[in-house]
Amino acid sequence: MAVTATDDVTESKLLLAEYDCIKEEQKTRIGFRDNLLYFTLAAATAVVTITVQSGQPRLLLAVPLICLVLGWTYLVNDEKISAIGCYVREQLGPRLGELTAARGAVFGWETYHRNDAGRTMRKRLQTGVDLFTYLTLPMICVTAFWCSPTVHPLLMVVSLAQTLALAVLGWQFLRYSER
Repeated sequence: MAVTATDDVTESKLLLAEYDCIKEEQKTRIGFRDNLLYFTLAAATAVVTITVQSGQPRLLLAVPLICLVLGWTYLVNDEKISAIGCYVREQLGPRLGELTAARGAVFGWETYHRNDAGRTMRKRLQTGVDLFTYLTLPMICVTAFWCSPTVHPLLMVVSLAQTLALAVLGWQFLRYSER
């Protein structure tokens, strides 16, 4: 597309176009992240159901694998969602404010909603839900596997490796939630 003399390309227009693009990315990531939680619970429920119906406790070791992969994906998306908000608040908004000589904060919602009195409690509760879904639930399955009457030594090693990986994932959730 050729730029003509009537196409007034200004820095502020470019910044607004960038804002639109990254907010669209943020919206998409929020939907994807939220669906990961539901999908994780559905997949874990399916594995537990199949395990109970088949009487094969080793199948429970699929739940930690599911939770590790989807939990890491959830965490990465959550971090990117927050990073976009931070970028808008700390970089994009101030740059646009300087260009337009705005008297107040540009993109005020980006800071306004963060001052909600219940935000801290909601963040803590969400961290609890995340830890239950991606750490406690798979550890319940690992523990059930350990308590089963026939535990193959190789699968015991696998379950111990999964436990270590889940601990790392849990630590990442806690580390990230402190930000």
